[in-house]
Amino acid sequence: MIVAAGGGGDAVAAAMLDLALHGGGGSPTVILTYAWDRLLIDPVPGPRGPANFTGLRPLTPSVWTVSAEAKPIAPAGSTLPRLAGELPHTFALIDPAQGAEGITRQLEELIQHLAPESIDLLDVGGDILARGDEPTLRSPLADALTLAACCQVNAPVRLLVAGPGLDGEIPAEDLHDRMGPVLLTFTAEHVEPVSSVLEWHPSEATAMLAATARGVRGLCEVRDAGLPVPLSDEGPTVHEADLDDALTRNELARAILTTESLEEAEQYSREICGYSEIDYERNKASWLGSRPEQKLDPEHTLRQLDQFEADARSRGITHTTFRRMTEALGLNGKQRQDLRSLLLSSRPEQYQAPLWQVPAEAV
Repeated sequence: MIVAAGGGGDAVAAAMLDLALHGGGGSPTVILTYAWDRLLIDPVPGPRGPANFTGLRPLTPSVWTVSAEAKPIAPAGSTLPRLAGELPHTFALIDPAQGAEGITRQLEELIQHLAPESIDLLDVGGDILARGDEPTLRSPLADALTLAACCQVNAPVRLLVAGPGLDGEIPAEDLHDRMGPVLLTFTAEHVEPVSSVLEWHPSEATAMLAATARGVRGLCEVRDAGLPVPLSDEGPTVHEADLDDALTRNELARAILTTESLEEAEQYSREICGYSEIDYERNKASWLGSRPEQKLDPEHTLRQLDQFEADARSRGITHTTFRRMTEALGLNGKQRQDLRSLLLSSRPEQYQAPLWQVPAEAV
C-alpha cells in the first residue's frame, strides 16, 4: 500500500514507485490518495470527499475506491476516475473531513482489511519534511494530515521523498539533512507506464520528476507565481526519511494529531503557518470567477508565447510546465489542453515530455 501524501501528482508518482520497487507484478497495489486537484481541474476549493462522487465502491466502512466509472458531481472535478481507468492500481480515497483522526481510522481499516506487505508514505518534493515556518512553503496541510495519521497507526510506515525540491516549496539543499541516503533513482523505464497519464495530468512536480528521470536538465518555471525549480541529477532520486523525526519537526502535523474535522486542521494551519492553502484556493477561485474568459486565438496566443519565452530566457529559464503557461497567458484551466494541442502541433520540437522547452533563441 502506498499513501500519496499530498494527493494529485503524488498518486501518479506512487504508480512509478510501485514499478520501481515491485516491478508492477503481483496483486495490484492500493494507492490511498486525496481527490485534491486544485483549481486547474476542480473549480471548487479544497479536497473532495465521497459525497462529491457517484459510482464509488466501498472497500471498508470508511474507505471508498475510485474506479473509471466514478464521476465527480458538478461543479466538482477530479482526475482520479481517469487515473483509475488508465493505471492497474486500486485507488482509494482519503477523506479528510474528520481531520487526522478520521484519516487514521481509514488507514487502520485498510491495514486490517488488506494486511499489506508494506506501507509507504510518498511525498514528491519534500514539503512533508517542513517545519512550517519556511517562507517558501505553500501547501503544508495535506501532507501534515497524512503524516499525522501515518504516525498513529499500529503498523510500520516508511516515509519516502521523491524529487527533493521539485514541488518548489523547500529547496533541495535545505532537505539534505532531513533525509537519509538515496533508496532508488527513477529512470525512463519507470516513467513509461504513466507516460500517457502525464500527457493530461496537471501535476507540475510529478511532471518534473518524470522529465528528470528521462534525463532533462535545466531550470523549470512553475505555478502562477513563476517559481524557478532546478532540474538536476537529484531530481529523479527517492530518499527514505525518518517518520518520527518528520513528525517532531513538523509543527503543524503535531498540532493536528487529534483533530476531528478539516476545518479544525485548517485553523491550526492559519495559526502555525500563517495561512491556509484552502483560503488561497477560495480567494483565487473567486478571482478567477470574476474574470472574463479569454478566447484562445491561435495567432494571438503564439505571439503571447513568444513574449513569455523571451522573458523566461532573460530569467535563465530553460523549461516550463503547461500549467505555468496556461496561467501566464491568461487562459483558464479548461483551456490548458487546447493550449497544449496548439503548441504541440505548431512547435513540436520544443516538447520535452512532459515539459515545454524554452528555446535558447527566439523561434
